[in-house]
Amino acid sequence: MLQHRSQPSYNDEWRLVYLAVTAKRNRRSTVSDLSRQLSSATSTIVSRQTMYRHLGHIGLYARRPVRCVPLTVTHCRLLLTWSEEHALWTPQQWSCVMFSDKSGFSLQSDSRRTLIWRAPGNRYHQENTIERHRYGGAGWLVWGGIIIGSRTDLHVQSVTMTGHIYRDVILEQHACFFGAPWVLNFFLFMDDKA
Repeated sequence: MLQHRSQPSYNDEWRLVYLAVTAKRNRRSTVSDLSRQLSSATSTIVSRQTMYRHLGHIGLYARRPVRCVPLTVTHCRLLLTWSEEHALWTPQQWSCVMFSDKSGFSLQSDSRRTLIWRAPGNRYHQENTIERHRYGGAGWLVWGGIIIGSRTDLHVQSVTMTGHIYRDVILEQHACFFGAPWVLNFFLFMDDKA
């Protein structure tokens, strides 16, 4: 009769330490990669299921990485400077500012098969993110703007968004006509990437 061990043996503990170090050094390693590295280090063959169990025992699980657009030091410095310059603005001054946001949805396949090994609660740590500089191909753009006491309609565009199209379609057709004529002399348009 086989007995299930609740506590890992010394060899299992050594494997756990080795796996923890290896998986954390290269979070994008596959289970097959980790299994090969463990086999070459210990001369034992370990099944995929055992690898998943060992990694789960040390609190590492295969998850999709967070995808983000990279911010350079210059971006961060400019955002901080802008916020410091406007920290003492009055509601009257803010009433002439429109904030906007947009979301792009690509029609191209992104299988997102890349997985990383991470512990629960560490989703947004820098080592668990993948920076994407661009989202290629055709898709949909959803855009909206807000101003104190009001908002624009939500606009959906089904074009490949370039800087020129964004300026001509979104800014000139929607953002500029939103401000009242008496405001346009003082109107400030804030866009996260403008």
